[in-house]
Amino acid sequence: MAESPEIWERQAILSRLEDARYATKNPYTVLGVGKNASASEIKKAYYSLAKKYHPDTNKDAKAKDQFSDAQSAYELLSDPKKKEAWDQYGAAAFDQGAGFDSSGENAGGPFGGAAGASGFQGFSGGFGADINFEDLFGAFTGGGPRSRGSRQSPFQEEVLMGQNIEVQTNISFMDAAKGTSKDISINPLVQCKTCSGRGMKKGQTKSTCKRCGGTGTKVHFVQAGFQMASTCETCGGQGMAIPRGGECGSCSGNGVIRQRKTVNVDIPAGIEDGMRLRVSGEGDAAPTGTTANLNVRSTHGDLYVFIRVAPDSKFGRSGADVLYTASIPLTTAVLGGEVTIPTLNSDVKLKVATGTGTGDKVTLGGMGMPKLGGRRSAAGDLRVEFKVVMPKYLSANQRTILEMLADELGDKSAKRVMNVGSASTSSGAADSTKKEKPATNAQENEGFLKSAWHRLTHQRDDSSAKQAPSSSDTKNTTEDEEPKKAAGSR
Repeated sequence: MAESPEIWERQAILSRLEDARYATKNPYTVLGVGKNASASEIKKAYYSLAKKYHPDTNKDAKAKDQFSDAQSAYELLSDPKKKEAWDQYGAAAFDQGAGFDSSGENAGGPFGGAAGASGFQGFSGGFGADINFEDLFGAFTGGGPRSRGSRQSPFQEEVLMGQNIEVQTNISFMDAAKGTSKDISINPLVQCKTCSGRGMKKGQTKSTCKRCGGTGTKVHFVQAGFQMASTCETCGGQGMAIPRGGECGSCSGNGVIRQRKTVNVDIPAGIEDGMRLRVSGEGDAAPTGTTANLNVRSTHGDLYVFIRVAPDSKFGRSGADVLYTASIPLTTAVLGGEVTIPTLNSDVKLKVATGTGTGDKVTLGGMGMPKLGGRRSAAGDLRVEFKVVMPKYLSANQRTILEMLADELGDKSAKRVMNVGSASTSSGAADSTKKEKPATNAQENEGFLKSAWHRLTHQRDDSSAKQAPSSSDTKNTTEDEEPKKAAGSR
């Protein structure tokens, strides 16, 4: 009996509803990230949703579906080929049995008609996405991932990396300017010589781990039929373990031991405080005894040396420029002159311009620190800043001279103590007297400043004493002349 058109229409509606139910959701919308989000941003968003909607922590009835959607979205976006297919074709690449083949064997493209499951594999009793749940739940508890090398494609050769070592060393300012070398003592992991890095006694071989059955993981069953896998603690995720009692007695099965050594590190000229130097291959050796493949390639980690430069008593620094403060006397600042300043190599003479004040700067090009990464002869500048040293205490002569200078410059705000002004008044009176009476002495025609200086240093009194004879000498001379005249009259 033929079905009626109403039955066909009802079946078509149910089919569309079923397709809508299992249609692939927009993974960007599910994770709440943009189309241009980076891999780290996508992973962070997934971890946040997984923590929020995990059935163990969220008892909401819808939490299970939301957790499943987040896991499926992350599986799609974490696969570069699936992500590219979504970005190009959208949900059509995964719905209606398109069966996107990330291996590229489906020559028909995302619409090639190959039957199979949709791009989202779901979680039938486990997790389909390639997620390290130690990283996931370690992020929930504040822990971090275990560093056993990056997870690589099966077509790439595995290389076991050793851990890096970080140390700190201190150098002087001049060592940073000239460059130096330092002997750094470290205690790295090195290959065990007893077992040659195999981690086992002679004649022993590794066997399948009995705890995990060779899978390298332990499966934990949680509520609602979910499963969670973690790394096996016995074999460290390798699936192979050393038989009990077969471990090397020197390295306890790790294949490496601690051994103190000294590394000579060259520190280039121009290095700055806080910089880090990398010495390749001087870090820890990889623990080859813990791997399932005894022939795995391994390489040492690196040594990182943090440089601390001690401050200098004379110089400062701004990048490649060296800073120096030159203290000069007040008289040199006012009159100008020449001072000697130190540099990184030797002392040099530097001219001081007339009227130099505190804070004035002079730049000597090419006398600074060598520039790292530049030309061999490239260097910064030496920037000299002047500081005028002001006298705190003045003698009577010094104050008198400065007060006279203040009068000469017309500085009425300066404090007067030595009464130079009264000397000026008396000098003015003397000048008015000179107009009435001709000058009889050359000292009376000298200027005010020279006159004040002579009075200050008592030079006028000394010269007057030398030039003018005393009254007693005059009287004696007169008495001597009178007998001579009398003798002549006879």
